[in-house]
Amino acid sequence: MDNFAQLVDNLRAHETEEGWFEFKCNNYDPEMIGKDISALANAAAYHDKSYAYMIWGIDDKSHEIVGTEYDQYSLKKGNEEIECWLRKLLSNNAELEFHSFQMPDSQQNSRKITLLIICKAQNQTVTFKKEEYIRVGSYTKRLNEYPQMKAQLWDKIRNVRFEEQFAKQDLAAEEALQLLDYPQYFDLKGDSTPTDLSGILHYMLEEDIMVKQDNGLYAITNLGAILFAKKLSSFPRLDRKGVRVVQYRDNSRLNMLKEDVGNKGYAVGINGLIKYIEALLPSHEVMDGAVRETKIDYPMVAVREAVANALIHQDFSISGTGVLIEIFASRIEITNPGTPLVDVIRIIDNPPKSRNEKLAALMRRLKMCEELGSGWDRITSTCEEMQLPTPTIDIYDENTRVTLYTKIRFSDLTQEAKIWACYMHACVKYTRKEYLTNSSLRGRFGLEEKSSASISRLIKDACTSGMIKKLEETAPRYVKYVPFWA
Repeated sequence: MDNFAQLVDNLRAHETEEGWFEFKCNNYDPEMIGKDISALANAAAYHDKSYAYMIWGIDDKSHEIVGTEYDQYSLKKGNEEIECWLRKLLSNNAELEFHSFQMPDSQQNSRKITLLIICKAQNQTVTFKKEEYIRVGSYTKRLNEYPQMKAQLWDKIRNVRFEEQFAKQDLAAEEALQLLDYPQYFDLKGDSTPTDLSGILHYMLEEDIMVKQDNGLYAITNLGAILFAKKLSSFPRLDRKGVRVVQYRDNSRLNMLKEDVGNKGYAVGINGLIKYIEALLPSHEVMDGAVRETKIDYPMVAVREAVANALIHQDFSISGTGVLIEIFASRIEITNPGTPLVDVIRIIDNPPKSRNEKLAALMRRLKMCEELGSGWDRITSTCEEMQLPTPTIDIYDENTRVTLYTKIRFSDLTQEAKIWACYMHACVKYTRKEYLTNSSLRGRFGLEEKSSASISRLIKDACTSGMIKKLEETAPRYVKYVPFWA
């Protein structure tokens, strides 16, 4: 963090000390500093601040600049520099930086200021000599004396969001906007881009795409960078989160034809990504009257929704990997880091959950994906309309893979694939207040009435496996079926 003088002036402008910063003159008692670091780091997390501060050389009552005699190098505990001594007794998650610089007082005399910047507690509380502290008003207290605050603090530490963390910080407003394709935000909203800097910044700050720091400079959040970065490579932590697209010659990974890794934020690049994928997909020509028309072998609505789901629901805490889209001769595999937060078997009817709620909410507001809860319904339905196999979801240790298929004859489907298609057909029907029947399932597979016996056997197998059940007992030709959970 830079701009230290501006930071100090911004903190001095507060009427009183807050729980996340403290002014001192020449009080450098090492024990006091250690306890205060623990308290301030925990208080920063409690108050949703990225940093906390201890500042020597400022009067804690008047907030006037009075200067201080010492800095991190001249302060000792025995024969040891104060910073080394503190780090040995603080927990490993304590992150701190000392800075010393000159500031003019009210008489324009240069005064030494010593600034300690403390990162908020992450993963767990920050301790000093294995004891947790917290700031209560302007006092440092043992955290165990305040059980309600402790519970609230731990809740905030456990729920730190990837989207709120800084991708790049200490930027002037113009520098930050140079890294973002912010006009795309207004285009997706259907609004005109403001003509003045303050108007643009207003929306960037309101959407948490950018954050104004305590030092008066700006930070771009991970949310802002992952969606609107002109180049993801400008943000080191996000460089590996670009979408990778690989095309193969056949159905194996032995013969690669093309590979491309996206370098744009998702909101900036998703339309180009979908067009690129579409150009690589197999297609066929059909005659519509006198017009020859090219038809893609996959429903693009399903492809776009599956890609958007992978982007939204990926686990950003898994480093070194991002969303991978592999195009084979007769299938598409879309793999994202992380496993689903909902039971796959109930993916159509259960309310969706996302580990990246801000990302999901903003992508939906910008109409980059479907409304909450309709994604898998649309994926399944559009594949059914083209009489394609039902997409599958496979879960691995740290990844989720969705597979979409081109046309496969009913007789060539595995029994597992047939039962899965039967179950998902029942789910889609039930969410629309309709029911699976022999006739509807035949239509789903594109089979004629003479195949009724084969479909009846499939329905019986799906019932035996516990995936569907009869709605009620009636004559065989009128039986309706629902998912097992209905």
